[in-house]
Amino acid sequence: MGGSPVLVPYAAYLRVYEPLAAFPEPERTHWYRYVAEGATRTAQDELRQSLADLLPVPPVAVPVHESADAFVAVVGGVTHICPWRTRLRGWLALEQVGALLPEPVLDAMLPPVVRRQAAADHESWRERNPDARPWIRSATWHVPVRWFALVGDDEREYEPAGAGESKEPLLRYRTPMVQARRRVARALRVLKDSLEEGPLIEGLIDVGRWLEEFHPRSLVELDYGGLVHVMGPDRLARDRSAADVAEGLAALREGNPAAAGEAYERLTERWRVVRELQFSN
Repeated sequence: MGGSPVLVPYAAYLRVYEPLAAFPEPERTHWYRYVAEGATRTAQDELRQSLADLLPVPPVAVPVHESADAFVAVVGGVTHICPWRTRLRGWLALEQVGALLPEPVLDAMLPPVVRRQAAADHESWRERNPDARPWIRSATWHVPVRWFALVGDDEREYEPAGAGESKEPLLRYRTPMVQARRRVARALRVLKDSLEEGPLIEGLIDVGRWLEEFHPRSLVELDYGGLVHVMGPDRLARDRSAADVAEGLAALREGNPAAAGEAYERLTERWRVVRELQFSN
């Protein structure tokens, strides 16, 4: 079906890839076989499965069984695994969706009885798995500013449409976990010394705590995901958001709030334009 349209979720992703050896048995053996069989999946595969679950009546708000799929990255000869954990992420997303949609729209998409059952299932599962956490975080129509504090401009990978193996445009950053944690700690020191407590600091603390849950030799990936399709090649080629964040933090560290404000203004204006596209026809 080479002529089928590309499925586009206008979302960006923050992923953690852990070394295969970091997984306990029997999960380690599962992922070893998964990689050996070449059963790797793409973000498009995950999206197709998620959309398929919404077609039944009533829709399946959260998969009945946890996904056995993952994203795979081989870096420096080491195989890294990022499990989808679609069921867990579905539950977590349901906790947030009420703040994103008007209640009549939400009720039409996911009837209250479906949401109540999903919430009850999640609570029961949580009691048996209190330490569970997702390997993937997502954000629609933007990349949160705090995510850029984890990566460096020199780690930016941009491939225009047709340049990569998938033929789709790609913009992502990958960095070692130790480097991501170090950057979070440095950014927090600067922000706490320069700003009042607020969403930016709180969000960065939350991301830092999440990163601490994973193996220190993991990889952290910031992927623009489906946003590459709405931003276009010119905007993607010019996008240096990680550099803007680094410049702003450096300016604050040096006691130059005016320069920090200029960098932050460039960043917020860039992403304001992207976020407003969600209201376009």
